[in-house]
Amino acid sequence: MEYSRISDANIITAKYMDSILIKERLIDSVVADTKTKVFGETFDMPVFTPAFSHLGKYNGRDLTGLEEYSVAAKNKNILNFVGMMENDMFAKIIATGAKTVRIVKPYADNGKVRDQMQYAESIGAFGIGMDIDHIFGNTGLDIVIGEQMAVQTTDMLASYIESSKLPFVVKGVLSAEDAVKCAEIGAKAIIVSHHHGRLPYAAPPMMVLPEIKEALEGKDVKIIVDCGIASGADVYKAIALGADAAAVGRSMLPALEIEGTAGVERFLQSVSDELRFIMSCTGFAKVSDIDDSCLYQYMS
Repeated sequence: MEYSRISDANIITAKYMDSILIKERLIDSVVADTKTKVFGETFDMPVFTPAFSHLGKYNGRDLTGLEEYSVAAKNKNILNFVGMMENDMFAKIIATGAKTVRIVKPYADNGKVRDQMQYAESIGAFGIGMDIDHIFGNTGLDIVIGEQMAVQTTDMLASYIESSKLPFVVKGVLSAEDAVKCAEIGAKAIIVSHHHGRLPYAAPPMMVLPEIKEALEGKDVKIIVDCGIASGADVYKAIALGADAAAVGRSMLPALEIEGTAGVERFLQSVSDELRFIMSCTGFAKVSDIDDSCLYQYMS
């Protein structure tokens, strides 16, 4: 049999996620509650939106895709994330009423970084953060839609955190080493992610989660995971392996493109419903109860 090499981290991630199986524990179980608390706020499910950027208007509708999924986040009472955009677009996101974390790119123009973070805080963002996995590109420092990125040091990240009263989220953590650095400078959450496979052969986020969870034990840092999250089973596995919540990503796009806000709401509810079903079938009454005691690794 000829061996075929696969460097695509998305394929590697999907195969790893699907290799994790779940056993049942039905007797004495109850209908589970999917509510979860983050930064002192209670949300209806541990399923968050992705930090998407530059989504236009679909099928001639009035709102951009960014606004449509933000409205869905508000209606479903979940934490909302958005990514690269200018301040005027972020103002429209805040106008939806969604509790939103603004993830800012690591611009070489540090004044722009600080301006966007300060603006977000001034108009009512729920949190701010930085997307560190866009620092580097194939030819050196990354360029995203014409914008030059820059190296970010622990001192620089610490200065962003110190300049704001909002919870700070570092997106793009894929090692215990980076997770500990984030905790030491005062970040309140990390997003464990390989940004849809930017790094060839990147370890699946779920594979790294237990190590990160152990490294952050006793530290006040929430762990969110993304990359390939498409179902309640995916969310369940992520939480069982150490995450506090999971963010859907491209799995949300078909519903968003076709049906807008209503489609995203239905998609999110389906993920939450499956999560509740699996929690109930494995004896976990609350999200905070979930551990890895019902997981098995299947090796074909």
